[in-house]
Amino acid sequence: MNTPVTLSSARSAPRLSNQDLLRLADQCVKCGLCLPHCPTYAKTRHEADSPRGRIALVQGWLTGQLDMTPGLAAHLDGCLLCRACESACPSLVAYGRLLDGARARHVAMTPTWRRFWTGHRLGALSNARFMDALGRLASVYVGTGLARLVEIARLIRLRAIAPRHRLLRALAVTARPVAAQPLDDADLDLFVGCSGASAQGGAIAATRLVCERLGLRVRIASEAVCCGAMQRHNGFPEAADRAREQCAQVHGGRPLVGASSACIAELREHPALTQAQEVCDYLDRRTWPDALVLTPLARRVLVHEPCSHRRLLGGNAAVHRLLARIPGLEVAPLPDNDRCCGAAGTYLLQQPEMAAALLDDKLIHIRDLKPDIIVTTNPGCALHLLAGVRESGLAIEVCHPVELIARQLPSMST
Repeated sequence: MNTPVTLSSARSAPRLSNQDLLRLADQCVKCGLCLPHCPTYAKTRHEADSPRGRIALVQGWLTGQLDMTPGLAAHLDGCLLCRACESACPSLVAYGRLLDGARARHVAMTPTWRRFWTGHRLGALSNARFMDALGRLASVYVGTGLARLVEIARLIRLRAIAPRHRLLRALAVTARPVAAQPLDDADLDLFVGCSGASAQGGAIAATRLVCERLGLRVRIASEAVCCGAMQRHNGFPEAADRAREQCAQVHGGRPLVGASSACIAELREHPALTQAQEVCDYLDRRTWPDALVLTPLARRVLVHEPCSHRRLLGGNAAVHRLLARIPGLEVAPLPDNDRCCGAAGTYLLQQPEMAAALLDDKLIHIRDLKPDIIVTTNPGCALHLLAGVRESGLAIEVCHPVELIARQLPSMST
């Protein structure tokens, strides 16, 4: 099952130069067809908060016509990188690559102390041990009543506290330990990543269970490594490349499967990991024994489609096919799945007002349709949706699709 891979030939391209970025930007003909698809532009109706406007700002900055002021930086940082604009662009502008590159150029020119602080903060969020500890802290934060005390004292009105409080509230629900399973003769490697145990603990456990029932041996590496997406989208491409290279060293040459759509999209950009698969797609492609019939579940499920799944992995049709295996389950897509929910990696912490405004749009549909369960394949989206649902007083579960599949597996004695 394991294929040798030469990692020295599987390294990422160097940082884009100003000329590289300008060539990407010059592909934009300023037609404006992207504007109706941009979530931030829809909220602010400000040209500088649209893909066309942001490209113009990057061009002005790189050619010296504009200074990198706090205002200009705010417009660039306000982008979700949902890449909805790319689907609408007739000129096929590589907007995601352009903005990642522009952010990296901006970070490179910031003071050393700021780069150091931002880099270490991102490094912590991309570290599995730190995130595991954060998951345990979240359980203590909620279990001891401290979270409730913060709410009673109305400290959540403070901008510095609110997004972190929401995150800890959600992590207290999702965190679950993940034990290593270092098998040499496994059928697949299960990618845990930096936040798998803290944000997708249930999904990891469910994947192992479903794979075992399908006769598949699962390897979970002794060391959980980050895919590098958070660093890349925040202007630290070298750190992102190092992280992804480490993933290739751990998982290269093995069939790699992951529960996080965003991580799989990032990993596929490495030449040694191009065949990495999102877990729902992987399970949908397996041959299921005729005797393995899932037990009925009379529930209404809304399927949220993350931007990473929709834009970068070709859509989540496999999620619907998997859930169709559960008799009695009523499944429907969450309306406006083409619009970002506002999570967008670290965006929900860095831009909490816009993240909340975009989540409110989702909550309108959720309140109207009254599902029992919402499923999604992205951990950041799951945390964001879970926080919104709970703050709205809705008794709705948010989980990964594979968790539902695992729950409806028949008992071994059946």
